[in-house]
Amino acid sequence: MRRAAYRFLTTWVLDAPRESVFDAVHEVERWPDWWRGVESVERLGGGDGDGVGSVYRHRWRSVLPYTVRFDIETTRVERPLLLEGRARGELEGTGRWRFAASDLTVVTYEWNVQTTRPWMNLLAPVGRPVFVWSHNAVMRRGATCIARRLGATLVAAS
Repeated sequence: MRRAAYRFLTTWVLDAPRESVFDAVHEVERWPDWWRGVESVERLGGGDGDGVGSVYRHRWRSVLPYTVRFDIETTRVERPLLLEGRARGELEGTGRWRFAASDLTVVTYEWNVQTTRPWMNLLAPVGRPVFVWSHNAVMRRGATCIARRLGATLVAAS
């Protein structure tokens, strides 16, 4: 069965220091504490001092009644500018967080994945808009939640 491919680009603009935003995103194991929709993140091991090579098992649940599980290996860390990882499991592909600062911190997240669950691939021709909406809802929650965690103002999220 052919896999469905998705390309997402999310932007958050926060009135918070870039280093604080970077640290909150980099502390992946703490996401379930503040990001609604992240059910669990478990460190499976590996990694250097910045976390390159570390592997985390994720379990996410969106507003729809299904859970997605995948592992992410951190492949690149450039503090406080960039985080990259490779996903394997029910979602496979790459994710890249970028952090830019001026008066505000602009975060962009590129998530380029394919689904491996047969039912998701089977439903993709008609379900794609719902899956995209679900992903966007989880990311909007993340924007709101990170702002709350940092005591910051969320200026924009898309």
